Amino acid sequence: MTRNFFKIYLLPGFVFQSVIIGGGYGTGREVAEFFLAHGALGGLFGLGVTAVAWSAVLAIAFEFARISRGYNYRTFFRALLGPAWRFFEILYLLIAVLVLAVLGSAAGEMVSAALHWPPLTGTLFLLVGVGTLAYFGGKAIERALACWSFLLYVVYGVFVVWVSLAFGGHIADAFSAKDIVGAWHVDGLRYASYNLIALGAVLFVLPYLETRKEALTSGVLAGLIGTVPGVFVYLVMLSQYPSIKDASVPVLSILEALNSSWFFIVFQIVLFGTFIETGVGIIHALNERVASVFTEKKRSFPHWARLTIAIGVLVSAIYLARVVGIVALIAQGYGALSYAFIAMVVLPLFTIGLYKILTTKEPEKMETAYEFG
Repeated sequence: MTRNFFKIYLLPGFVFQSVIIGGGYGTGREVAEFFLAHGALGGLFGLGVTAVAWSAVLAIAFEFARISRGYNYRTFFRALLGPAWRFFEILYLLIAVLVLAVLGSAAGEMVSAALHWPPLTGTLFLLVGVGTLAYFGGKAIERALACWSFLLYVVYGVFVVWVSLAFGGHIADAFSAKDIVGAWHVDGLRYASYNLIALGAVLFVLPYLETRKEALTSGVLAGLIGTVPGVFVYLVMLSQYPSIKDASVPVLSILEALNSSWFFIVFQIVLFGTFIETGVGIIHALNERVASVFTEKKRSFPHWARLTIAIGVLVSAIYLARVVGIVALIAQGYGALSYAFIAMVVLPLFTIGLYKILTTKEPEKMETAYEFG
């Protein structure tokens, strides 16, 4: 039987992109802070650093996952860090709470602004979307993320072309200034690092990889696939540079400038879908971590438990964000979390991980450590 090219070389990248899109590119705010702040040319260089960093890390991570059969973050980081893997879990949960809380808030504000409904309505829509996909498990999530990613590329592509035709002169002017401000390379690495939370969420589709060549190639492509939407958003933001740097939701400002009500609605629907993508990717990684424990005990992980974890984690994140203010607390340490990901993920992969890859014999074909789905 011919093996599936899409599942081997493209699916991991689409899943990776799906998980980072909601919290990384969706509103354009993160792009403005990490890249546009360094000038038009400097920001583009920073995006290049992010692409290279993601491709390098994911290539090594995918191969390490293949030889260790680490298809959930518990198994993966136990093989990489030994007993210290729990420090990664703490780090993962901190970032997860931050991202999920922001997604819940953004979903509420989006629905409120578009339909004039209470913000809680948007948050409930997010809960229903994430909970439904989490309930049906890996195969449903795999298909949903792949299909929505394809739709996202189409809509973002139309967005770039439309803005280029309408404001192409402004984009050209922004690049002609050739301004490079500050440490664009540092922010490129920091942005790449904290978004590596998506690594834990993409592991469940890696059992399709059977050879070192497949793992390395898939990892490199995943880094590039994950960067493309960011480049799209960056280019359209240059149409209103430099004033766009201060916009709270830059993407919406550009949509309003296009003065097209139908595209505004379509884009908002797609953007809301990216929130669900990111949320379900993060939570599915938690579900797979719990599922691995059930498998070790030779017990099945019920679908109702997946739904319970999804709703429980998302509701807790939103509650803590609004009542305790944990998002503000974590957000103040965003830089530290970025560097923590470098210390807990990047450095071990390029030392311990590379050593184990180079010294481990090619594993024989066998069933994966647990069923993903």
